[in-house]
Amino acid sequence: MLIRLLRVHLRPYRTAVGLVVLFQFLQTLATLYLPTLNALIIDRGVVLGDTGYVMRIGGVMIGITLAQIAAQIVAVYFGARTAMAVGRDVRAAIFERVQAFSAREVGQFGAPSLITRSTNDVQQIQMLVLLTFTLMVSAPIMCFGGVALALHQDVPLSTLILVIVPVLILLIAAIVARMRPLFRAMQVRIDRLNRVMREQITGIRVIRAFVRDDTEQERYAEANDDLTDVSLRVGKLMALMFPIVLLVVNLSSVAVIWFGGHRIADGDMQVGALTAFLSYLMQILMSIMMATFMFMMIPRAEVCAERIQEVLGTESSVRLAEHPVTTLDRRGLLDLRGVEFRYPGAEAPVLSDVDLTARPGQVTAVIGSTGSGKTTLLNLVPRLFDATGGRVLVDEVDVRELAPELLSRTVGLVPQRPYLFSGTVASNLRYGNPDATDAELWRALEVAQARDFVERMEGGLDAPIAQGGTNVSGGQRQRLAIARVLVHAPEIYLFDDSFSALDYATDAALRAALTDHIADATVVIVAQRVSTIRDADRIVVLDDGRVVGTGTHAELMDRNPTYREIVLSQLTEQEAAA
Repeated sequence: MLIRLLRVHLRPYRTAVGLVVLFQFLQTLATLYLPTLNALIIDRGVVLGDTGYVMRIGGVMIGITLAQIAAQIVAVYFGARTAMAVGRDVRAAIFERVQAFSAREVGQFGAPSLITRSTNDVQQIQMLVLLTFTLMVSAPIMCFGGVALALHQDVPLSTLILVIVPVLILLIAAIVARMRPLFRAMQVRIDRLNRVMREQITGIRVIRAFVRDDTEQERYAEANDDLTDVSLRVGKLMALMFPIVLLVVNLSSVAVIWFGGHRIADGDMQVGALTAFLSYLMQILMSIMMATFMFMMIPRAEVCAERIQEVLGTESSVRLAEHPVTTLDRRGLLDLRGVEFRYPGAEAPVLSDVDLTARPGQVTAVIGSTGSGKTTLLNLVPRLFDATGGRVLVDEVDVRELAPELLSRTVGLVPQRPYLFSGTVASNLRYGNPDATDAELWRALEVAQARDFVERMEGGLDAPIAQGGTNVSGGQRQRLAIARVLVHAPEIYLFDDSFSALDYATDAALRAALTDHIADATVVIVAQRVSTIRDADRIVVLDDGRVVGTGTHAELMDRNPTYREIVLSQLTEQEAAA
């Protein structure tokens, strides 16, 4: 997964990657050549007392060092830019894919997990790419180059490398093998911690209202302790790795000096050659240490890549048509024919054989008990879900055949729990129509019965709105959401219990204003409150996902027991008949 992900996202930066490899190769060659020059200075300059030779070779070493520094700077520059670009591209790819998800896929992953995958997981991949370009590219060159030059200095002494390197690799491999499952567990626990924290921040008022602070602190502490436990186990393995590497390095140095000293005493080796050999051994082991650091990153990066690929590899259940319809008659006729919706793996469908027609210039209301499928029914029209059976038609065209932009222009939805974005009142109202004038915004606010409180807010249209609209009340949030869809001005308006937080007077005033403002549009209202829908031109009664009655308020009161039961649970017989 990791290699496949990097192959895709590194492809646009082949030139930069080539430059990184080239300059890392050059700076590594310079690094490898310096011990050989140092050996020459010792054997031919210091030992023989030739100061001129020392100065000449020393000058060459300074020049090579400067070239090494320049090559390293260029390599790190291009490596860092490429790593950051890859991180940006992966985040953008995740965002683009999540934007295409239906509510089903978002629910499948969960918002906290998607946030973790697009931030923490991508950061791990980005860090791996950066370390690869700054450390790993030079590590194999240094390792193999060091072995070759060590052999050049002294072949018999080089047999120590055949023992030292395999021992070091086996020890590192054993530790890394134990790290991988721990890294997967760590990412899962990060997801859980994010979920708990998100719930607690979002539900802080409920927690305070029920005085559940201690319970929530315990729940957070449990999630936090689980993450800490796994992190400590990973940390112990990482802490164990470096002492092991350093132990092998130091024992190797002792062995080289021991055996090398005997060879110098026997006249088989010079002091400069031993110094150079020791330097090459250190470079070989340092390259393995750099690779070790990478191996510590790779298991976690692999897990993160798998999690990212799960998102990128998930196709939305709401798929675009190959040749979408881009124009409509713009009449606003909505027709549901034999619609069924069933969640994957569910025993029974949420909606079964639903027929509903909503015409322009009419208000069609949908009412039913909790869990009867009202919200699901509305969500099928803007394709938040796709019907698993039957057809949803707009102006006689199946919504699955419409271009998303056209469907968005035609259908406007005010969801059951309206959401406002951080920004201003104006930026939220212009969400569906960026070109709307201030006059159009004030007109929409007036119809939505929101003008008064917006005028009282400091800044008016420029008054700040917090994320989620948490700095306004529930009723104000609903009215701003209604104003937003009025600015959008679609042909079909869908109100999903969008008046539930309003008092009766505001509800009545808003519905009266809507009747005048969108008299020619198709309006579908889902509501629990009978007073909101009793004056609708047509009322559809849902029960357990099926249509059990249609008609006006008076007709349904006379011949539909389900509707009559709902009405009489809220109104008296006299009020219902009035």
